[in-house]
Amino acid sequence: MSYSKSKRREKLLALVNERGAISVGALAELLDVSMQTIRRDVDELCDGESLRRLHGRVELGEKALNIPFDQRTGTNLAAKESIGAAAARLIPDGATIFISIGSTPAAVARALRARKGLTVITNNLTAAMALSDELSNRIIIPGGELRLPDRDLLGDEVVSFFARYRAEFGIFGTAGVASDGRLLEFHSAEVRASERIRLNSKTSILVIDRSKFGRAAPALGPKITDIDRVVVDEMPAEDFAEVIDSLGEKIVLAKENGS
Repeated sequence: MSYSKSKRREKLLALVNERGAISVGALAELLDVSMQTIRRDVDELCDGESLRRLHGRVELGEKALNIPFDQRTGTNLAAKESIGAAAARLIPDGATIFISIGSTPAAVARALRARKGLTVITNNLTAAMALSDELSNRIIIPGGELRLPDRDLLGDEVVSFFARYRAEFGIFGTAGVASDGRLLEFHSAEVRASERIRLNSKTSILVIDRSKFGRAAPALGPKITDIDRVVVDEMPAEDFAEVIDSLGEKIVLAKENGS
C-alpha cells in the first residue's frame, strides 16, 4: 500500500471515530478525493472489519471498537485538553465533585491536579488515579467489576452508588448530541449514571468536543438545556445553531477561554 493511501485511510478511520457514523459522500468531501476512491477504501476497511456499513452510513467495526483505551484517549487530544482546562477553572479547591466515565471527563481530572482538598466521587478509575497523587484529596469509588480496557465501572450498582452522595459539581460526557438537543449514549446504563450525577449535583457540567454534535447513538438521555454548564472546544456546525442559541450563557467555549 502506498504511503498516501495509508495516510488517507488513517484519516478516514479518525473521522469515523470522531463522528461515530458518517456518509461516504461526506468522507469524500472531507478527504478531497473522489467517491470511487472512498468507496474502494471503505470496501477494503469493511472487509478487514475496521468499518461497517449501516443504513447508508459508515461506522466503526468490531476491530476498531476494540482499540485500547489509551489509544482512544489520544483521539482529538488537543480538544480534550482544552476542554479539561476550561472545565477545571470552574472548580475551586475543596470542592466535592462527581466524575463520570469517558476520556473527556478523565481530561478534566488531569487538569484538576493542581487543586487541593477535593472530594472525588467517580466510577472512572483513570480519573481517580489522575487525582490520587494529591494527598489532601478524598477519592470515593464504587465496588464491582472493573470494565476493561476502559478502566471504569458501570451498571445498576453504580447508579445506586451515585444516588448516595451529593456534590457541588458533576462532570460527565456523552456519546452524541441529536439535532433536537437530546443527549445520546450507547448504553442505557450510561444514561442512568449520568442522569443521577446531574440530579445530585448543584452544578452539572457536560464536557464534549464538537464532533459529538450529530453523532448517533441509540440510548436517549435528557435535553442539553437541562445541563447547567456545557464546555465544548469550539462551536459545532451551523446545523446546531438553534441548539447552541438555546444554551445562552450556559455554554463555555474552551478556545475562547484561554485553553
